[in-house]
Amino acid sequence: MTEEMPHPGHDKHLCHLQYNGYMNQNFDDFKKLVMNPQYICRKCGRAANQASSLCQPEKL
Repeated sequence: MTEEMPHPGHDKHLCHLQYNGYMNQNFDDFKKLVMNPQYICRKCGRAANQASSLCQPEKL
């Protein structure tokens, strides 16, 4: 069964990755996504270096 995504690209967003355990299983890769953040998500408050890693990115 495929998990339904709330919007296109959500499977690559930090909130989805963290919820599914990606951070714990791939900590070094997860750190690369959040290192030197340039954007913050208006929905969940996470910060990332690329807008494409967030649901509702806003430039910091």
